[in-house]
This record gives sequence, C-alpha cells and structure tokens, in this order.
Amino acid sequence: MFGLIFTTVISLCHLYVFWRATSVSFFQNQAARRGLIATGLLLWLLFVVGRLYGHGQDNTISHWLELAAMTWMGTLFLLTSALLAVELLTGGGWLLPRLALPLRGIALPAGLFLAAIALYQGNLAPVVNDFAVSLPGLPATMDGTVVVAMSDLHLGTLRREEWLAARIAQVRELHPDLVLLVGDIFEGHGEHPQEQSILLLRTLTAPLGVWGVPGNHEFYGGPQTIQALTDGGVKLLRNSWNEVRPGLVLAGVEEHTFNRQPEEGAGRITKALAGHAPGATILLSHKPWGAREAAENGVGLMLSGHTHGGQLWPFNYLVERFFPLLAGRYQVNNMPILVCRGTGTWGAPMRLWQPGEIMKITLRAGP
Repeated sequence: MFGLIFTTVISLCHLYVFWRATSVSFFQNQAARRGLIATGLLLWLLFVVGRLYGHGQDNTISHWLELAAMTWMGTLFLLTSALLAVELLTGGGWLLPRLALPLRGIALPAGLFLAAIALYQGNLAPVVNDFAVSLPGLPATMDGTVVVAMSDLHLGTLRREEWLAARIAQVRELHPDLVLLVGDIFEGHGEHPQEQSILLLRTLTAPLGVWGVPGNHEFYGGPQTIQALTDGGVKLLRNSWNEVRPGLVLAGVEEHTFNRQPEEGAGRITKALAGHAPGATILLSHKPWGAREAAENGVGLMLSGHTHGGQLWPFNYLVERFFPLLAGRYQVNNMPILVCRGTGTWGAPMRLWQPGEIMKITLRAGP
C-alpha cells in the first residue's frame, strides 16, 4: 500500500513539474516541447523501474538503477517545491500572470541547483554533535561515561560496506564506553543483508556493549533482518530492559508495527520498564513518541531517530507536523530527549541543510 501511494505521489509530481515546464519560454517551440515530454517519460520510467527492480535486488545493475531513480526522486521533490513557491507568490499564475512565467523559468534551474547541493551534502560524512546529560541515579563512578548513538543507517544497496566501515572508524575515534543503535540500521528490502555488512558490524565494539532497538525498516525486512542485527553483535532491546552495569539501565521499545499496535502503543513503555533495576535509565525508541509516558516512568534520558530531521529542506516543515520532536534536544517533564537526524539517508542519498548525525553523549552524575 505504501509503495502504491508513494509511486502515485511521485507520478503526480512528475505531471505537475513537466506541465509547468511547458509554459516556460525556453520550451515554447515544438521541438523543445517534444524533447521535454520525452525526457519526462524517460525519467518516470527510470523511477518506476528503479523502484520495482532496483529496490528489490542486490547486484551492480540494480544498485545503479536504484541510485539514479532515488536521486531523480529527490531532485523532483526540490523542483516541485521551487515551482510551488512560485504558485504562492503569483496566486497560481492567475493574479500575476506576467510574473509567473519568468519566475517558473528561474524556479527550474534553482531546483536543479538545490538538488546538486543536496547530493553533495548527502554524501558528506555525518557530523558529530556533543551533548552532556545529567542522569539522576547515575553512580559517581560512572560520571563522564561516553555514549555514542546512531540511527537510520539504512544499510543496503545504496549504503554499502565502504560507507559502514567509515562510520565505524568515526565511532572509534570517539572512544565510546557504550554504543546505541536507535533503529533502521538495515534498509530491510530485497535480499538478505550482505554478509560483509554483518561482519563489519561485529567490529563495532565498546566496553559496555553495542545495544539497539529495531525500527520500521527492520519490520519491513522481516526475521532475517532482525537476525542480521543479532549476528552483527547488536544486543536488541525488544520491549525489555537490561542492567548494563549496576546503576545504569538500558530499556528499549521496538517499532509499534511489529505487534500491529497504534503508533503511541499505549502502555508499551510502561511494560518495557516493568520491574527494572534501580539507577539511571536510558530508553531507546526509534520513533520520538511516548516521551511523556517515559518521563512519568522515571526515565532519565530518551533517545530516538526516524525523522531524519526532514532530510531535504523544506520537507522538514511537513515532517514536523507528524513528529513535533523533529531533531536535536528537547525537554519533556524534566526528561531530556535527544532525536538523531539520522546517520545515513533514506531513498535519495541527498540532504539539504540537514546533515547526517552521530551523537556523542557524555553522562554526568547529578540531580
């Protein structure tokens, strides 16, 4: 159902962009218009083939097909955004018809320029953002514990072994005591996650272990994706808790779709924390929902991801409508919640003003 809706939306964006492009003076002669229509059909076919074939296979051809299709998808979104801005300024061309045509002529190259920037930014190494968090109940002996958190790596046909190896090298340079993976580690489509990625994941180590929770893409990938995480040395917290050291408890809730529960999953966090050991508690939840319930249960720090910070501006404004805790640090009932912008990317390997992120969190013993 998601694939059908997604393809329909992209197809409508196609129609809109090329319909508006035909009104630009550059495409007024018959030959240019025919070339534009032919280009539009070819790009639409590229997206459909890349989506149907490239998205479900794991070979060189499918990799380049999916890469091209997803890059065009991101470009199409930025072209649509640029043209919609012109619609707002000119009242759809009805209020200011003389201004609408030249502005559309500017919007098209502007959208392509933004796409080039997004492609460049999307292939940069994620930035490391530092946070300091005081955890009530944390033993004084654990003051200064370094936690490194990542989310949304989306390992698969577009984010492969070389990229993962570079991220592991980044994490090692931070000398973490504890590594936390907050869901969507694998893309979760096509064939079983590659053995090389699993072997590389095993090299990601820390004195207090590597822990994580499954996200919605692990659900899409099915049991083999969950098994790949386990084989990669990740200790999964699936609606459960574990005392990693006396005085420090990790708890995690898995993506609500695993149990076909409503998004808020009333009581899931409470059940996951039931009977937990005393001390400071860190909760992992892929989606930044349930923060109030977590705070009411005495959680000292909540970590989430999923939103990608919007990934492509101005898409972040729409994402924020569904996820008010979009990215960065928030405070809910005196409980800090950190929402990671995502270490990798979904779909197009593109980011615009929303860089990928690795979180370095220094835990402090205190009230």
